[in-house]
Amino acid sequence: MPRPRKCRKVCCLPKINEFRPMGEIQQFITLTVDEYETIRLIDKEGFSQEECAKYMQVARTTIQLVYNLAREKIATALVLGYGLRIEGGTYELCDGKESQCNCGGCSKHRQRCKNR
Repeated sequence: MPRPRKCRKVCCLPKINEFRPMGEIQQFITLTVDEYETIRLIDKEGFSQEECAKYMQVARTTIQLVYNLAREKIATALVLGYGLRIEGGTYELCDGKESQCNCGGCSKHRQRCKNR
């Protein structure tokens, strides 16, 4: 019996969860929320895989697998002209109770910093 999947901590859900190329769409590729968060942290926020793993509370090897799969999905959507949907996955939203938000993008942490 395989081990249960560990929830990955996600800062917030994406504001836009569907991208479509112009013209007729043949099919959609689904990017999970945890794959999206991995791409956001590593490619946009500049985290290393190790920092991303620490923030999402999983092993670095897990992040490496998730990141590679997410990049493959995005490349396929771009090259073949498929739509891209962001939904599902094994994740847990940030509750804002950590003493420090490593990504700087969590609205719950920004709000708490304003109140201090």
